[in-house]
Amino acid sequence: MVMADTPDIEVVGEAGTGEEAVRLAARLAPDVVVMDIRMPGMDGIEATERITAQGGEAHVVVLTTFDDDDYVYGALRAGAAGFLVKDMALDDILAAVRVVASGDALIAPSVTRRLIKEFAARPSPSAPAPAPLAAITDREREVLVLVGGGLSNAEIAERLVISVATAKTYLTRLLAKLGARDRVQLVIMAYEAGLVSPGR
Repeated sequence: MVMADTPDIEVVGEAGTGEEAVRLAARLAPDVVVMDIRMPGMDGIEATERITAQGGEAHVVVLTTFDDDDYVYGALRAGAAGFLVKDMALDDILAAVRVVASGDALIAPSVTRRLIKEFAARPSPSAPAPAPLAAITDREREVLVLVGGGLSNAEIAERLVISVATAKTYLTRLLAKLGARDRVQLVIMAYEAGLVSPGR
């Protein structure tokens, strides 16, 4: 109801089950699917995986009261572009839907902190950087480090003294070179490659 009453957001469909969500996403081709985790029958993670596998333009945002780590990792592996919890401020949830609609990715701050702790607990990688990382330029590596640190495009532009459009261009190149689906995957790659660590 709140989203339907928001002027720049149009609600084109509602589903009560995962199966119905998959069918509606295929038929209505929405920009964003706001997905719950626990539903009758097919759960939100499987529904997310099926929707992202359809190859359309729909970006899935998981919005749930359950921020268990298994749900977070499951949703991200399934292709979700966002993971939000229902105790976030309503304005923040609406802003997140807009961010994901624009093609970006967003994870609730409380969840991001846990992801960082998880990466920090892993042993340092001893193997050399994956081949795709070897193919990026020094400037692209700088941008990847800043993305891994959670900076927005505007913050990256300010830090590197470049325009926001140039920052977006670097991000697009990184996504293509590294075969990443979205910003969330870039953050994970930055941590796994040892380019970013908590506190940096």
